[in-house]
Amino acid sequence: MNKTKWFCMLTIGVLTTGFAQTKKDSVKVETLDEVVLTDTRFKIKRENSGKTVVKITRDEIERNQGKTVAELINTKSGIEINGSRSVAGQNLGYFVRGGNNRQVLVLIDGIQVNDPSLVSNEFDLRLLDLNTIDSIEILKGSSSTLYGNSASTAVINITTRKATEKEFSASILSVFGTNQTQDNLNYNVSSFTNNVSLNGTFNKLTYLASFGNQFVDGLSAAKSDNPEIDPFSRYNTSVKLGYQFSDSFSVSVFAGIDKFKTDIDGFPPPNFLLADTDDTFRSEQFRVGLTPKFEYKNGSFQVNAAITKIDRETISAFSTINEAESIIVDAFNKYVINDKFYTIIGINYGDYNSIFAEEESFSNSDPYANVVYVSDYGLNLNIGGRLNNHSEYGSQFVYNINPSYNFDLNKGYTKVFGSYATSFIAPNLSQLFGFFGANPDLKPEENKTIEGGLEYNSKDGIRLSGVYFNRNEKNTIVFTSAYENSEEDATVQGFEVEAQLDLIENLQLTANYTFTELIDGERIRLPKHRANANLGYDFSNETYAAINLQYVGDRSDLDFSTFSNTELDAYTLFNLYFSHKILDDKMKLFITLDNILNEDYFEILGYTTRGRNVSVGFNLNL
Repeated sequence: MNKTKWFCMLTIGVLTTGFAQTKKDSVKVETLDEVVLTDTRFKIKRENSGKTVVKITRDEIERNQGKTVAELINTKSGIEINGSRSVAGQNLGYFVRGGNNRQVLVLIDGIQVNDPSLVSNEFDLRLLDLNTIDSIEILKGSSSTLYGNSASTAVINITTRKATEKEFSASILSVFGTNQTQDNLNYNVSSFTNNVSLNGTFNKLTYLASFGNQFVDGLSAAKSDNPEIDPFSRYNTSVKLGYQFSDSFSVSVFAGIDKFKTDIDGFPPPNFLLADTDDTFRSEQFRVGLTPKFEYKNGSFQVNAAITKIDRETISAFSTINEAESIIVDAFNKYVINDKFYTIIGINYGDYNSIFAEEESFSNSDPYANVVYVSDYGLNLNIGGRLNNHSEYGSQFVYNINPSYNFDLNKGYTKVFGSYATSFIAPNLSQLFGFFGANPDLKPEENKTIEGGLEYNSKDGIRLSGVYFNRNEKNTIVFTSAYENSEEDATVQGFEVEAQLDLIENLQLTANYTFTELIDGERIRLPKHRANANLGYDFSNETYAAINLQYVGDRSDLDFSTFSNTELDAYTLFNLYFSHKILDDKMKLFITLDNILNEDYFEILGYTTRGRNVSVGFNLNL
C-alpha cells in the first residue's frame, strides 16, 4: 500500500471516529465578559476598550496544535506574516497595516524582546514554540505611549503558560507529518514536533519546566530544478518559578533558551542571483528575568526586568557573526480611583550593546503615564504620553488620545471608537554602528496614526466590527549607499472587517477581511486584499472539526535578476483540522490537512512554498 493510500485511510478512520459520537454538548465560546489587557495594561471589559485588540485564547491554541506561532497569528485581520507558508527556516516578514518588521513590537510576559542588533529590529517568531503559550493579544495601531520603541503598527503580547493548582501536572505533545511541494507529493514523513511540560503548585511555590523541539526536512528554500534539502531544527527550554510571600507580595523568576538552525539559499557571487546554495543560519537567545509585584488596596507596583543574550551566525558568501545583549527594566505603578480612573505611571529603561568592529551600545530611559476613564453612561477615554530619552539622538515626546462610547442593546452593546496616536522607531545598533552603511546621525522614524471604528456585540453569539486606519511615516530609515532618513513621507490607509457568528448550535464562523492601500512610498509583498475564514463545529465535547480558508491578493515583489518589480498572483488556501479526545479527555488525537487543493503560488519570488501536507499528533495531559 503506497503512502498516499495510507494517509487517506488514516484520515477517514479518524473522521469516522468523530462522526460516530452521539454526545452533542457544545464547547461554546464565552463572549459575555471577555476582557482585554494589552491596550491599557489593565484587565478591562472589551466593551470599554477603545482599540482594536485581537485575542488568541488557550482554547484556540489547542485547536491549532501542530502549527507555528506565525501561522496562527497569520489568520488574523490586518496581518500578513510573509514566509510562514514556505520552508520552516524561511525569513519572516511582519506586514501589519502596511508596515514591516521594525514597526512591530513583541512582548513575552510583559517584557520587550525585540532585537536591536538586527537591521529590522524584530523578535524572530521562528524561535518560539506555540505549545508553551497560554494566550496572545495583538494590539493594532500606534502604542508607543505604553510600550515604547517599535510599537507603531502592532504589539504582539505573548503570555506563556502558568502552573496548575495541582501539585504535579504533565503535558506531552507529539506531531509528525509530511513536508512537500506542490510538484512532489510523496507523503514521506519529514516533520516532527515534540513538547514536554511539567508544572504544579506546592503551597506558595509554583513551578513550570518545559522542553520542546522541532525538526523539518524535505524541502529546498529556493525553487530549482534540482533542489537540495534545507533542514530546520529548533530547541526550546524554559523554567519558571513563582513564590507568594504574602497576600500582597509575590515574585516570579524565569530563564529560557530558544535556538534554531536552518540551511538557507542565497545570492552567491559573481552573478548574485538566487541559487540553491549550502548556506546556514543559526540563532540563539538566552533570557533570564525577575518580576516582583506588590499589591495594595486599589493598586499595585510591579517591576519587569530581564537580560537577553543573543548569538547569531550566517555562513555564506557574506558571513556574519552577531553577539548582542540587552537589559530591560520596566517599573510601573497601577492605581484605580473609584472604579472609574485606571492610572499607570512608570519608567522603562533599556541598555543595548552589540559587537561590530568593536563593542557599540545605546540606552534609553522613558518615563510614561496613562489614564483610562470608564464612565457609568458609556463614555470611555484612554489618554497618555511618553518622553523617549535616547543616548544617541536626544529626546522626543509621543502621545495617545483614544475616546470610545458604547450603547447598551438588550444584553449586548454597540461601540464607537477612534484614536490619534504618535509612535517612534529608533535606529538600531546595526544601522548606527554596523558593518554595512552605518550612520550614527540617524533620527528615529516617526509615525502618526488615525483610527475610527464600530463594533457590535450581542453577547449571544454575534460580534461584528470594522475599523478604518491611516498611518503616516516621517523620517523613514532607508538604505541607499548607506542608511539615511528619507526626506519623503510614506502614507498607508485601509480598513479591517471582522465577524464572529454562532450560526446554529455548536457551529461557529469567524471571518475577517483587510484592505490596505499604499498612498505614498514603496512596499513589496504587501497584498491590497486579504481575507480569512474559519468554520468550526463541535460534534460533541470530545470531537471538533474545522475548515479554514485563507486568501491573499495580488502584490509585487522585487526580481533581483532585473532589479524590477514583478507581480505575484493571488492565491487561496483551504485547510482542515479534526480532533477527538479519549481517555476521559486526558488525551487528544488530531489531524491537519493543509493546502487541500494543492495550490501552487509564491510568497517570495523564487522561493518554495508548501503544497498539500498532512500531519497527525496527540496531546496527553496528566
